Amino acid sequence: MVEAPLHFIKPPSSADATVGKREPKPEWLKVRAPGSENYLRLRGIMRDLKLNTVCEDAHCPNIGECWHHGTATFMILGDICTRACTYCAVAHGRPATLDIDEPRRVGEAVEKMALKYAVITSVDRDDQPDGGAGIFAETIREIKTRLPECRVEVLIPDFKGEAGPLETVLDAKPDVLNHNTETVPRLYRAVRSGGKYARTLELLDRSRKYAPGIPTKTGMMMGLGEEHDEVVQVFKDLRDVGVSILTLGQYLRPSNDHAVMTRYYTPDEFRELKRIALGLGFVHVESGPLVRSSYHAHEQADAVRLANEASTLR
Repeated sequence: MVEAPLHFIKPPSSADATVGKREPKPEWLKVRAPGSENYLRLRGIMRDLKLNTVCEDAHCPNIGECWHHGTATFMILGDICTRACTYCAVAHGRPATLDIDEPRRVGEAVEKMALKYAVITSVDRDDQPDGGAGIFAETIREIKTRLPECRVEVLIPDFKGEAGPLETVLDAKPDVLNHNTETVPRLYRAVRSGGKYARTLELLDRSRKYAPGIPTKTGMMMGLGEEHDEVVQVFKDLRDVGVSILTLGQYLRPSNDHAVMTRYYTPDEFRELKRIALGLGFVHVESGPLVRSSYHAHEQADAVRLANEASTLR
């Protein structure tokens, strides 16, 4: 049962919104600048192999922590996106030709880094017939060939709603299939260029039905102007299509040219959203101001695996 929200969950009035100006970040969003020995080592490997990471391109606040512990999210298919979502820091425009050697270099990097868990994401490539699904699949296979013990999570685009590219990725047997919901349906037209809420749900549902052994995952950003009831309804919609893992984090405006951040959510608010989501049946919920899709991704996958094992023993 979903209880009434706490008073601080209620969205702010338009007068409270952060419009056109930057407010000081609250203490809970301040992180130390990266610079550990392992962070520098991983950055060197990325540079040597000419690889992109969403950690850097999307200005992830957790880059220091994740790279220090030897985990990273690789961004394939180039660094120019064919869509222009107003919340995203990744550059958009006309991308370069696909790099068919990229899967090999990602596999080499994962092997050199001795990762136990790798996350592979991408820009949107609507210019490609398969949306880049073939490169995704080859990257998964390359990693599993070089380092069989490494689990692979993919964070994929919507492939314009086509089933074939999704099946191409699933046939390569990733360990987790992630596609982010990002926000509530009312805000899609304003902030998610080319995206459709119904298409997101359809992709997650199609993935579950085509490959029931591969858990599905999605994430949302808080602070784009969503209302509490809308967020809870999205939770319900996601559970209806069988999503197991949910991530919730604070939207941080990359620049004044991006979508306005309406407010900061407090750590208590994130804890309350997590309680509600778990009550609706999600197996694992990662919820906090600094949470991003791949934050503690290996722990999220472990939680689903343990839950499935427990269910089998009943």
